[in-house]
Amino acid sequence: MTAGRPVVGLLHPGAMGVAIGAALVAHGLRVAWASEGRSRFTTDRAHEAGLEDAGTLADLVRACDEIVSVVPPDAAGATVEAVLAAGFRGRYVDANAIPPDRARELAERIEAAGGRFVDGGIVGRPPGPDESAWIHLSGPDAVEVAGWFASGRFAARVLGDRIGDASALKVAFASWTKGATALKAAMLAYAEATGVREALRAQWDEIEPGFLDAAESRVAGTVPKAWRFEGEMRGIADAFAAAGTPDGFHLAAAEAYRRMAPLRAADAPDRRPEIEEVLAAMRAGDTDGGAGGA
Repeated sequence: MTAGRPVVGLLHPGAMGVAIGAALVAHGLRVAWASEGRSRFTTDRAHEAGLEDAGTLADLVRACDEIVSVVPPDAAGATVEAVLAAGFRGRYVDANAIPPDRARELAERIEAAGGRFVDGGIVGRPPGPDESAWIHLSGPDAVEVAGWFASGRFAARVLGDRIGDASALKVAFASWTKGATALKAAMLAYAEATGVREALRAQWDEIEPGFLDAAESRVAGTVPKAWRFEGEMRGIADAFAAAGTPDGFHLAAAEAYRRMAPLRAADAPDRRPEIEEVLAAMRAGDTDGGAGGA
């Protein structure tokens, strides 16, 4: 790390995180990350995006007055605690797929330590040359943070000053997009188990040609991210329950993703398995620790 203009810290440059980092770099910001304990795959990806390596989390915190968190939903709370323990007291942008109540809890922790909190929710896939994504932001500092994305492939949308609104929008959106994919996986697995998968394809082709082919492609393509989506579905179920709406569907969706997750290859984390592998995993998964009666 070299001295100079302020640095934004990024935790962590996964597929979406590195896209966020690249968008900030495109806007002219310096972006740093901490490579300690991360894989060579992640290190190479961060380097290609122009991110600066601070080495350790403690060094990253010392170098940055701003941190953007893009981590698996289940790790959002632990990440806040880790940066606070390292002495961070700046502005913290939580762009994770967590329920609004959880976002407000994290805001209280950051603010009690003397920092500032911005609630974020990302919609879309990591953007490419011909594709954009959206980042929704809420909180008193949301307008300023939205300006960071003016030059990149993320369209920033400010929802207002209320912490939790960005997370609530993300919950509502993902409840359909990721929930529907889990339902498609269950539908396909059931049809395969009962021997009617090809008959089902023929029926769908009369109503919506290509629907089942697209469903199979979507389900197989989701497998590399299923380990993240299980926790996100449980968070959505919690958010729905807190709002007085039914939560059982997303508990079942979490179970579907739990069964898919072991198919992710450690040496090729982005590999899409054959759909038959996915359907076998959906049918063979035990129910211990799953969705119960959902």
